[in-house]
Amino acid sequence: MRSDNESFLGDTPNYFILLGASDRPWLELPLFGVLLVSYVLAMLGNISIILVSKLDPQLQSPMYIFLSHLSFLDLCYTTTTVPQVLVNTGSSRKTISYGGCTVQYAVFHWLGCTECILLAAMALDRYVAICEPLRYAVIMHRTLCQQLVLVAWLSGFGNSLVQVILTVPLPFCGRQVLNNFFCEVPAMIKLSCADTTVNDVTLSVLVTFFVPVPLSLILLSYGFIACAVLRIPSSTGRHKAFGTCSSHLVVVSLFYLPAMYMYLQPPSSYSQDVAKFISLFYSIITPILNPFIYTLRNKDMKGALRRLLSRIWSLYRQ
Repeated sequence: MRSDNESFLGDTPNYFILLGASDRPWLELPLFGVLLVSYVLAMLGNISIILVSKLDPQLQSPMYIFLSHLSFLDLCYTTTTVPQVLVNTGSSRKTISYGGCTVQYAVFHWLGCTECILLAAMALDRYVAICEPLRYAVIMHRTLCQQLVLVAWLSGFGNSLVQVILTVPLPFCGRQVLNNFFCEVPAMIKLSCADTTVNDVTLSVLVTFFVPVPLSLILLSYGFIACAVLRIPSSTGRHKAFGTCSSHLVVVSLFYLPAMYMYLQPPSSYSQDVAKFISLFYSIITPILNPFIYTLRNKDMKGALRRLLSRIWSLYRQ
């Protein structure tokens, strides 16, 4: 195996070594166990939400259309990274092929940016539901929901395409050791031996569009929602209105806060040791928590899950 400095400028490595937690050997076994359990729970939770949202006739409102897409995103998000992390953490082999690395960071950034836009669309849905309840069905019709979802997916894909076009030509001078659990663009930029000013600037511009801008729209929506809710005379009505929004706010916080730390600064300026654990957090912890946040705080979702489980049990007994 060639070391980090035994190659030449312009060499494209055949593979990268993902350092992960190998610099902390005592952490690998407990981390493997936590990731395995978390991955299984994330799969079960998000698949359950997708099935319930599609099969239950009472969950056909725009909120559940967006929620099913969010669960599908989380399902793909974890599958993009966690299986590779489990293989590397549970064995002595810590490598990923160059092509596999490229696909991984391309898909990872596609899904992450898509989720940014989708969370903003969900905030818009809550704004219309609470601030314009009489016009909700007219404004948030099914076609508009599908268009918003399509915009989210295409925007994320466009961002990923730009990142791939700029990252693939970077020379690594034979450097193969990525101090991360998986491949992502900031780690690749930090590893490169070339002048990465264009990459840094482009990443900053795109991240500004996909992180602060949607987050500002979300906060603006919830500012209007808070004003509308405080005007509701009934305390029960206020509690119900806040209850429908609190789940989304928690999910937004869990997703955006780590993303802001990771991407609102040049890759050269942050600690890679801290960054890799933050990356691991939002690639597995947020997707596993989302289903529980939405189901535990949503009576309609809990009722739909009970009906689905009852239907499965009835079929099993027959």
